[in-house]
Amino acid sequence: MAAFRLPRVIGHRGAAAHAPENTLEGIREAARRGARWVEFDAKLTGDGVVILMHDDTLDRTTNGRGPVARTSFADIGRLDAGAWFGEAWRGARVPSLADTLALLVELDMQANIEIKPCAGREVETARAVVEVVERHWPGDRALPLLSSFSRPSLEAARVAAPAMPRGLLIWEFMPDWAAAATALACVTIHCSDRHLTPNWAVDIRRAAFGLAAYTVNDAARALELEGWGVQCLFTDRPDTIIAAQVA
Repeated sequence: MAAFRLPRVIGHRGAAAHAPENTLEGIREAARRGARWVEFDAKLTGDGVVILMHDDTLDRTTNGRGPVARTSFADIGRLDAGAWFGEAWRGARVPSLADTLALLVELDMQANIEIKPCAGREVETARAVVEVVERHWPGDRALPLLSSFSRPSLEAARVAAPAMPRGLLIWEFMPDWAAAATALACVTIHCSDRHLTPNWAVDIRRAAFGLAAYTVNDAARALELEGWGVQCLFTDRPDTIIAAQVA
């Protein structure tokens, strides 16, 4: 697979410190704050539509209740996904991945799509994400980066769309990180800021993977991580991290 170039900053779930996560409003807010890339979570509804949603349930980020995997897209589309964050965001909706991709094209932005399957839907979710990207993403634009903690999801994405770049998400250190990323033909590894170490960062770069860290909202910490060789920072505050520059 050709070398993949990570951006320095990716807005996490849009601009999650400033607008409701995983919404079109959040993506627009990230753009207003200078982000050219955003990350968001892709999950399947009960009737197989790919939407933007982090949790397995609707409770935290909407005025709905219950499992996403048992709720139809039509029912989810009627929910408010903004009022929980602030009154100014009341009326925001849970978007489909298709509508999200259209907005990204309109804003001339790029995306890291995290495949976030509910348990038991790892392969199904990955295949659905790939299908939506293939149907709605313009052929003359660089493909979005797909990432996941789920190895079955990444393997399904690799089989369905070998040309789509993939990134392995890791929380804590795991001894087989290099073997797993290689087997899945990943181009990037995304590590938790909390658990990444200088030595591990060096090893990842030496293994020729792109290195990203999440979720980094402090300017001083961002510069420290970049000193370790981190190329890309996921952040809820894209304007803060964009403004952080080595003196």
